[in-house]
Amino acid sequence: MARIDELRLIAKTARLYYEQGLNQPEIATRLDLSQATISRLLKRAQHEQIVRIRINPVHGVYPELEDALQKIYCLKEAIVVDCEDNDEQMLRDLGAAAAFYLETTLKRGEIVGISSWSATLLAMVDAMHTLSRPLGAQVVQILGGVGNPGAEAHANHLTTRLATLLRGDSMFLPAPGVVGSADALHVLLDDPFVHEAMMWFDRVTMALVGIGALEPSKLLASSGNIFSNEELATLREHGAVGDICLRFFDARGNPVSTPLNDRVISMNLEQLGKVKRSVGIAGGRRKFLSIRGALEGHLVNVLITDRFTAERLIKEGRQELTAPHPEE
Repeated sequence: MARIDELRLIAKTARLYYEQGLNQPEIATRLDLSQATISRLLKRAQHEQIVRIRINPVHGVYPELEDALQKIYCLKEAIVVDCEDNDEQMLRDLGAAAAFYLETTLKRGEIVGISSWSATLLAMVDAMHTLSRPLGAQVVQILGGVGNPGAEAHANHLTTRLATLLRGDSMFLPAPGVVGSADALHVLLDDPFVHEAMMWFDRVTMALVGIGALEPSKLLASSGNIFSNEELATLREHGAVGDICLRFFDARGNPVSTPLNDRVISMNLEQLGKVKRSVGIAGGRRKFLSIRGALEGHLVNVLITDRFTAERLIKEGRQELTAPHPEE
């Protein structure tokens, strides 16, 4: 077939498919060709630039930022939310985006770990809809939820409500997030209910976590599961920039090892790093260093954040990639 004849057939096939809306079997019948040939001709239409596909981004959607985050920080997925630079509204917007992500990506038999004392995760649960059909999900609390009785309802609500929305079962961690001493921690770890709950940590397939700044959030502070100002100063001296499940890490995402770590009852960072999908949901200026540290250490592999944070993460990430490294 002469090239002009082939191009004419390619153009005709493309017009039938893209402009007239015929499917491949219908085009094959009309042109007396095989469906495999039609498929090949449609691919050639793009190669020959007879057909050019252009995606016009919708306002408030940032695929380029998401692609850049995924490439720079080796993420499975990044979701960038069009938020106002307002903490309360940002909380709701990030929560809504996380709710949609969970509703649309949850797989059958998933074991979902969820951190307590996260206002962002509370916003996610409040924005969720009940699944149309049960998928056999199990919801596991991965940070101790016992604390100030006035705030403890939040932790229980988070785990219970999520299990109800997913039409699954819940596994509570009946212990504080922070205990008074290492000895107290060992006593609690011997409790059969605490022990059973923690046995689930290594089975979690999706972890939903907030990323905390060094200074505790209002919700965490009200729970009583916090360290003193002197203890926070010690963490700062050791380079801590943030935490996930009260497990602190530095700017490179490396665990910060202090005796305080022996008083925390939660999933540890090593366990988190082995979870198939570890979803970090956080944004805002106050949390920037902790979010970047979590990405640098690959503590999360899915990030849901606001566009301002995304732009800064990309800018600083690119600067580091292009900065000259001193010779050893």
